[in-house]
Amino acid sequence: MNLRLSGCLRQCSKFPVLFVALLAVSGNLWAQTLPLQRAIELALAHSTASISAQADIQHAFASYSELRDNYIPQVTVGSGLGYSYGFPLTLEGAAPSLVTVVGQSTVFNPSQQQFMHAAKTEWRAAQLQDKDARNAVIQDVAISYADLAKWEARLGRLQQAESQALSMETAVTERIQEGVDKLMDLTRAKLATAQVRLHLAQARGAEDVLQRHLANLTGLPLSSIQVDAQSIPAMPALNSEEDLPSKAVADSPMVKAADQHALAAVFRASGEHRALLPSIDFAAQYARFATFNNYDVFYRNFQPNNATFGVSVRFPFFNGPQKERAKAADADALKSKQQAQAARNQVSEDTARLQHAAEQLAAARDVAQLDYELAQSMLEATQTRISAATASLHELADARSLANEKFLAFQDADFEYQRGRLNLMRSTGELEKWALQTAQK
Repeated sequence: MNLRLSGCLRQCSKFPVLFVALLAVSGNLWAQTLPLQRAIELALAHSTASISAQADIQHAFASYSELRDNYIPQVTVGSGLGYSYGFPLTLEGAAPSLVTVVGQSTVFNPSQQQFMHAAKTEWRAAQLQDKDARNAVIQDVAISYADLAKWEARLGRLQQAESQALSMETAVTERIQEGVDKLMDLTRAKLATAQVRLHLAQARGAEDVLQRHLANLTGLPLSSIQVDAQSIPAMPALNSEEDLPSKAVADSPMVKAADQHALAAVFRASGEHRALLPSIDFAAQYARFATFNNYDVFYRNFQPNNATFGVSVRFPFFNGPQKERAKAADADALKSKQQAQAARNQVSEDTARLQHAAEQLAAARDVAQLDYELAQSMLEATQTRISAATASLHELADARSLANEKFLAFQDADFEYQRGRLNLMRSTGELEKWALQTAQK
């Protein structure tokens, strides 16, 4: 077995390029990429922001349920055991008894109803804030994913450029020995190699940081973060004539949440005012008394089983502090309305700014793409001239360097356009539909 393996290795050593290619292909077959949609789904389930938003929803719903359950009788069972000497006094305000059952509930309370409406409205606002937090997670994952795809593509290009720059250094060294080139040409070749290595260091650093960030978002191990650029959906067409600010105001979860907060403040203010109205509560009580508490001595018609039930009606004729609380609640409601209007204005302005920025970034990307295509055409023309022996080796190196620089510039412009469009889609409420369109189909 070892002989066969060593023989195979000797055969592969005759074809090093083919052997390396086979290893790369086999590695790609075993490695599993992480599509964008899967990364978003994992981040939504693992993100601390999403979990915190869900906790806020549960808290708001529990607060609403607490107020609503006041209309359901609350029953308490207990005992006030104690020995009585002389007249049976109370224990902590209740008559001593073997068993005590107390039940009470709200029957009619205008203030309580308004507070319950306010809590329900806050619950809806929490759901809208959860949607906004969900969009923030999707945006973070999508931008990080696209950025990582950019740097991985750049690494492949830079590794090829490094190999070409090293070959150029070797060629210039040989030409210096032959007396064709000068030492300054070798310095220029070394400078080109150093610049490529600088770009490589930047790319590897950015790749590592983005992989770690996506690993933290998704909860996956760092080795599992391998992006697939083909899984990123195409950006939707940008219509400059469309009124996106109005659309954003109508669909923004942040604006809707602010409106719900304002409505809840109105309900709370109404509840404070209605606290000055009459209210009715139901109450019932049963107690089992014992003879060792001297009830049969001091009360003529003693019986061990006793019960009472009825309603408690309250008429608040004068309550100065409550009137002041109602005035404070009115001020809070007015402030919440103004904050909702400010949120509406902010979303409209931000969306208009993002729309114009996306148009500019699209134009800048087109310019960078044409600039790169022109540099690539010049490189191909120089390679043709090299084959015809009408161009120098330094002209070819300069053309390669220019093409590489234009490629990096085009990558940056394309990513900035993607980031701008993602920000705009989040503002207009289209981000989740774009990111998860495969699942929806």
